[in-house]
Amino acid sequence: MFEAAVARAHPARCLPQHLPEPPDGGRIVVLGAGKAAAAMAVATEQLYRQRGEADRISGFVVTRHGYGLATELIEVVEAGHPVPDAGSVAAAWRALDMARGAGPNDVVLVLLSGGASALWSAPVDGVRFEAKQALTRQLLKSGARIHELNCVRKHLSRIKGGKLAAAAWPARLLTLAISDVPGDDPATIGSGPTVGDPTTLADARAVLGRFGIDPPPEIGAALSDPANETLKPGSAALASAEYELIAAPGASLEAAADVARAKGYRVEILGEALEGEARDVALEHAALARKALAGGERVAILSGGELTVTVRGSGAGGPNQEYALGLVAGLTGTPGIAALAADTDGADGGAGSADDPAGALVLPDTWARAAARDLKAANFLANNDSTTFFQELGDLVHCGPTQTNVNDFRAILIDP
Repeated sequence: MFEAAVARAHPARCLPQHLPEPPDGGRIVVLGAGKAAAAMAVATEQLYRQRGEADRISGFVVTRHGYGLATELIEVVEAGHPVPDAGSVAAAWRALDMARGAGPNDVVLVLLSGGASALWSAPVDGVRFEAKQALTRQLLKSGARIHELNCVRKHLSRIKGGKLAAAAWPARLLTLAISDVPGDDPATIGSGPTVGDPTTLADARAVLGRFGIDPPPEIGAALSDPANETLKPGSAALASAEYELIAAPGASLEAAADVARAKGYRVEILGEALEGEARDVALEHAALARKALAGGERVAILSGGELTVTVRGSGAGGPNQEYALGLVAGLTGTPGIAALAADTDGADGGAGSADDPAGALVLPDTWARAAARDLKAANFLANNDSTTFFQELGDLVHCGPTQTNVNDFRAILIDP
């Protein structure tokens, strides 16, 4: 089911039919960012080569370290994720410069996917990159949801919140996006560099207050400066910008559901936009699984979205692994139930390495095997150390970069 969900959202499958015809007397300037950016670049140049139009396209995309692929026409560079690095800053400035250089007869083609917020990172005047980097780390550990994190990042950025589209104007701009956010909101995907932003500087300040984050003076000043407000829907600078969603979590869950139904399971999809603290959601889902088991039928419970972890311990892990560990605690060895929780991009939390685990498996004998090794799920949850727990049991999911990103995938199989 996990493989089917990932395949449904792979750029080779979902992108080519959306690519535009080269404009008369102009060219296609390709700009891209995200965990799917390299595969999107590959699919793009393959199509234009097949059409004999390779000389009409040029550009570059930025993806996470370790996620690059070989290309010939569209350059692929790598940068830091989830915490931006110097490569993220350079990529953002380069994208802005190329957008400004587009002529009135050109099409600026933006290939956008989850991860772009970190991979295009150009701070506003007066904010040091190191200060923005440190703030990103604080927000990631605080348990802030993706729309809250991106609200802050947009108002500290030169490229987010519609500002890339403004740089390209008056050239035609087309964004083709793969959604990794609950609700598939274009203003949240990649922090909305090519669309209007309904959030405000006051909203960004409120997010920091909600999580008890006292920013350094330069951040506070930037979030109070009207010059750093984002473009709003209806702005004249967005008049020539178009936006198409080419893959989303809901379609990937349906692909997984088809697999389950073919195996004789009744499918319950809890939604593709779930949010909340990973361990808490896991306990709720464990209760649903127990109830389904008591009903005596074969059921597959699927869900997507983006869960969060409020980091209080010193362990390693990510939202999907912590969810899986929460299931272990909630199921306490109940037979007839198995689960998988993994990030569709191939990396769940971790240190930003391409070989980080994607998630973890929970099997009917997980509790017994953990007990035999004196591994107590509650202790590992207290330390936010889900990676170590599942590593000890050999139950981590390792798949490497999938070249797409439609966020969390969670499946619980109940088979009496």
